[in-house]
Amino acid sequence: MQFSLAATVASPVPPTTVSLHRERTSIHMIKKKALLAAGVTTALAVALVGCSAGNGGGGGGGGNNAGASKTNCANDIKVKDVPVVTYWGWLPDTAMTVDNFNETNDDVQICWSNAGQGGDQYTKLSTSLQSKSGAPDIVQIEYDWLNSFLIQGGLVDMTEHGIEDYKDNFTEGAWRDVSSGDGVYAVPVDLGPVGMWYRADIFEENGIAIPTTWDEYAAAAEQLDAATGGAVKIGNFAPNGQGQHYAFLDQAGAVPFEFDNGKQTEITINHNDDASKQVFEYWIDLVERGLVGTDQAWTPEFSTGLGGGKYATAIYPVWYNAHIPDFEDPEAGAVWRAAPIPQWDTANPVQVNWGGSTLAVTTQASDAALATKVAAELYNTEERQKLGVEEGGLFLAMPEMIESDYFKDLEYEFFGNQKFNGEFFVQAALDYEGVQFSPFTQYYYDEMQRLLSESIEGNSTASEAMDALQKSLETYATEQGFTLN
Repeated sequence: MQFSLAATVASPVPPTTVSLHRERTSIHMIKKKALLAAGVTTALAVALVGCSAGNGGGGGGGGNNAGASKTNCANDIKVKDVPVVTYWGWLPDTAMTVDNFNETNDDVQICWSNAGQGGDQYTKLSTSLQSKSGAPDIVQIEYDWLNSFLIQGGLVDMTEHGIEDYKDNFTEGAWRDVSSGDGVYAVPVDLGPVGMWYRADIFEENGIAIPTTWDEYAAAAEQLDAATGGAVKIGNFAPNGQGQHYAFLDQAGAVPFEFDNGKQTEITINHNDDASKQVFEYWIDLVERGLVGTDQAWTPEFSTGLGGGKYATAIYPVWYNAHIPDFEDPEAGAVWRAAPIPQWDTANPVQVNWGGSTLAVTTQASDAALATKVAAELYNTEERQKLGVEEGGLFLAMPEMIESDYFKDLEYEFFGNQKFNGEFFVQAALDYEGVQFSPFTQYYYDEMQRLLSESIEGNSTASEAMDALQKSLETYATEQGFTLN
């Protein structure tokens, strides 16, 4: 349900003074950390201006909260004279989920407010972290933003507060996504396992088989182009589809970034390897042959194209099921269905994720242990999990829920009552192994979009774009004080 942007940001490493050598090393590291924190925080503040994300809703507080407050809540505090944990979130179910939590817990209460969706909230969080005041105890953050706030020193390592006791409640891939080195910096909430939404009527009318591999997808694109005279394209390759692109890279075996919070000034960047080039050469080839569109994602042009029959597929996560009906004319007779994402090698399938969010505890939390417990238990009852599913549209990162008959048997009327959770999305989520994200994701996403746009426009090859991206990222990382591995 979330649309991801992303940012950049560092937390202090305690200096060691055991020896003169170590002391000098510490001074050097402190200087590098200061450079990282200052440069990255500034970059984040600039990048976030005007950003928005999410599909959230719900509730009072609007997006205008100057800072977290235990007295300015969008919800009612049900039990008086007990500890109160502040929480910023924007999911559609949040108001009801928080109310249920407060009604069923008499030893702690949540004070919830909506500080904005996605980028709007992130701007306020970054400002609060810089000013060292105003951040909530718990904050909703998308997976690809975590490292950005982690290196700003904004998030608590939950392993110090018992989070490992909850590890088995979540999928392995989601747990990896919230972990860095030996630390765990957020509680997974939901995931976005990726599949293929397709126009079954278009495929059937033109005698085209549903592709299971990327080779078959390209062949289907050729068939569709010939059958419709180019009027219908197999899909769209959006220059600003960075979340999708990152999932494609993961599926092909690329590891663009290696970052360990325990070694916060070090980073490995690997974006011009064979796997990365394979992905983008594949898509740029389809672009050059006119077999896919290049509309920007999240624009009226793309929505109109998808709803008007210009595109026969959308390689998007499970949460996209809530959006497709909004684009369609109910009188048009379009028949949409879901299928697994095509694979490079069906003998060795790789499942990927795009989107989803977490609950992190900020370093300004008044009681980090209590905040960790609340974050870990916000969705730990069947009733609140169902609120997340039914009111929030969430694909929870919790096997207890997604493997249940209730969830697997959910029917989606718009998609012909297809039970696509049980058919393949649940297994895709369980098989997802997790990834590592950049600690300066906003810069990365901006550069990826810029350089892929140049390739789409025919000004460079996909291979040249990846070489340029590698060089740009290395330069930027060095300027921010990182050491390249």
